[in-house]
Amino acid sequence: MADQDEAQYEANERNIVRTWRAWRTVHEMVHDRGYELGEEEVKIPLEEFRHKYTNADGSLSRTLLKFSAKPSDEMQRKFMPPATPQNTEPVSDCGTVWVEFLDDSALGAEQMRKFGRFCADNHYKSGILLSNVAVSSSAKKEISKFSQWTTIEWFLEDDLLINITHHELVPRHVILSRDEKVALLKRYRLKETQLPRILVRDPVAKYFGMKRGQVVKIIRRSETAGRYASYRLCV
Repeated sequence: MADQDEAQYEANERNIVRTWRAWRTVHEMVHDRGYELGEEEVKIPLEEFRHKYTNADGSLSRTLLKFSAKPSDEMQRKFMPPATPQNTEPVSDCGTVWVEFLDDSALGAEQMRKFGRFCADNHYKSGILLSNVAVSSSAKKEISKFSQWTTIEWFLEDDLLINITHHELVPRHVILSRDEKVALLKRYRLKETQLPRILVRDPVAKYFGMKRGQVVKIIRRSETAGRYASYRLCV
């Protein structure tokens, strides 16, 4: 019996540490996209995470791992559509984001539909669902059904155990606003299709929540020039 208790304790600890690492990364991701999060939320220590989000038996309470964040003023300005005669007071493309950790043992159509309805009914502009199990093809089909109300993204927790943008070989990425994109194309007399491309499923593009048609500025270090920038179109 003691051996079983020890094995269960070790399993709980592995799960807690693993989920804590994904929790920190998703907070860093939301913050890096421009949402408002306090440093104490982003940098939560393991002991505090364990104290807040475990049950009396030492197991992780995944139902508590949910949070929302509002876009900063800078983020709203950056993604504000231009005013037109038909729309003199445009509304920013970004809004509050909802983040949730799946508590089920499967991520199928039912779970994705439930998540999408929650985000839509509560007027979340986007929703991020993290899962420790693979997503089914039927679940992926549900995402587009909610696109009129909310943008749904999903991530495997295993893919967020390490923040890839912190890797020394990953240069800094900055998403351009519409005006910055227009200015870039005008400056170099380019059509957007002439830009190098980055796939929407690229890990860094997924990290920043890039959408097709957006342009990212990639800043690299150079021994001769100090640093230089290149640009890619998300497709």
